[in-house]
Amino acid sequence: MRIAYVHDAIYPFVKGGAEKRIYELSKRLVNRGHEVHVFGMRWWGEKPEIEQEGVHLHGVCKAVSLYSKGRRSIRAAMTFARNVLPSLMKERFDIIDCYQAPYLHAFPTKVGALLKRTPLVVTWHEVWRGYWREYLESLGTVGKLMEKTILLGLADRVIAVSDQTKDDLVSLGAKADKISIVPNGIDFNSISKVSPSPEKLDVVYLGRLIRPKNVDVLLKAVAILKGEFPGLKVGIIGNGPEKENLENLAEELGIQNNAKFFGFVEDFNEVVALMKSSKVFVIPSTQEGGASIVTLEANACGLPVVATDHPLGIDKRLIHSGKTGFFVGLSPEAFAEKIRLLLKHDAQREEMNKNAIEFAQQYDWEKVVNSIEKVYAEI
Repeated sequence: MRIAYVHDAIYPFVKGGAEKRIYELSKRLVNRGHEVHVFGMRWWGEKPEIEQEGVHLHGVCKAVSLYSKGRRSIRAAMTFARNVLPSLMKERFDIIDCYQAPYLHAFPTKVGALLKRTPLVVTWHEVWRGYWREYLESLGTVGKLMEKTILLGLADRVIAVSDQTKDDLVSLGAKADKISIVPNGIDFNSISKVSPSPEKLDVVYLGRLIRPKNVDVLLKAVAILKGEFPGLKVGIIGNGPEKENLENLAEELGIQNNAKFFGFVEDFNEVVALMKSSKVFVIPSTQEGGASIVTLEANACGLPVVATDHPLGIDKRLIHSGKTGFFVGLSPEAFAEKIRLLLKHDAQREEMNKNAIEFAQQYDWEKVVNSIEKVYAEI
């Protein structure tokens, strides 16, 4: 098959869950004899097209910063949407798989699919529903309308990356038999081969430093625990517009010696090594879209996960409470309570470590590619 993915951000130039998913699926599909093209912004320089691990990367326009004032940039979304159709029209594909966010590009992609008589798949990571007004304020109604239009009017088939996402899509009016669940995955074998870092941590966070990730809640939890665990070490891995604010908050809380900001770590094996040197993985995010790759990666490293219980957070089926982690309310006190429990009770934590690794194995990317191949073949 000739397969096209459409998403503005491209891995490894931009590192997020959706970008990682496309990268992992693409290279494995190529290894299975398929031809894969990815249409996004031109993050790598001036060349309109490059090849990476056998995958054709098309830069439809100059890269524009994806975030403005801590939120997805409307300018960037419009720039990508305006430029994607001419590039798509130069090729013919058996399947076009368009990733839902940041929404605007789905409309010209549908035009291209119709003109080329190609089935259009829309892959959904998250459904925002009532969150639109909080995120875009007065423009929230427009976002909510786009969400439903893309779901009900554009896709020939919908792929949801988690059971929670499917449930949310059905609640918007999508037919359940039109939705296939193909989860995110991890490279379990590669992760299992990495040795822990010599730099010891107690708690670790991995992800973008943006407001919906609520890393400030983690820092406040560390401040609560500092008196009980004076040498407590938390590692913050990732970058984003909130980094400076979070560093300032750590100083205000008096935990600058307890919290280390690693910034963006280029080598994924180094990231894994740091996670393996820790005891607890914390993800206070209220914007995960259900299927959280970092949660699975943390589990594969043998870490129990403490996560926010939120409608837009991690799928409830991704953490088995008390066995692979815990869901808690979004408060420093709630996070501090579970972190304290895991740090103080070694035997319970070690049992959860084993459970987490066993749970993560079922999400190896090779198994996920089997599922995506089947869906594309059916279409």
